[in-house]
Amino acid sequence: MAEAPQTDVSRPSALPTARLQQRSQPLVDQNSNEYLDAIEEEWNKKVDVEVETLVDGMVDLVGLASIGDKDKFRLAQESFQTDCRAESMIRASHSLLSIIHSMKLLLLLSDESQIAQRRDAELRHVQAEKEDLQKQVAVLLDQSLHPQKGGDGPEQEEGAKQMDVA
Repeated sequence: MAEAPQTDVSRPSALPTARLQQRSQPLVDQNSNEYLDAIEEEWNKKVDVEVETLVDGMVDLVGLASIGDKDKFRLAQESFQTDCRAESMIRASHSLLSIIHSMKLLLLLSDESQIAQRRDAELRHVQAEKEDLQKQVAVLLDQSLHPQKGGDGPEQEEGAKQMDVA
């Protein structure tokens, strides 16, 4: 009759469904851009729902604020409806504040190196575009200050036509 003593100490045991470090599929089946687009869409839906709640609540409050001959029951009923709508609007506004706070944290804690890389790439693009435009302006300025002499090319004929029009 040797029974194991009963204690309240937990005895660790392996669960039959536990699969540690045996992942056959990646956790995310989407690439990074698709994943970020999905998250952005999710945030947009949350904001849309809360804004719609605020708008509907305001419309209902305006509708309840009608002036007319009302009995005590109708006044109590409208008072209750007004309180309920105001509470739902307050919850929606708090939810929007929470979403704003989360977005600010995401921005502050985001990957700064990626932001810097995008900024540098945009800067390189703008500088290359600026250099191309400067070259085009220089060519146009050179052509206007030093017209080619002695040729009846299409440029001179077009220039002569423009002078005749003026």
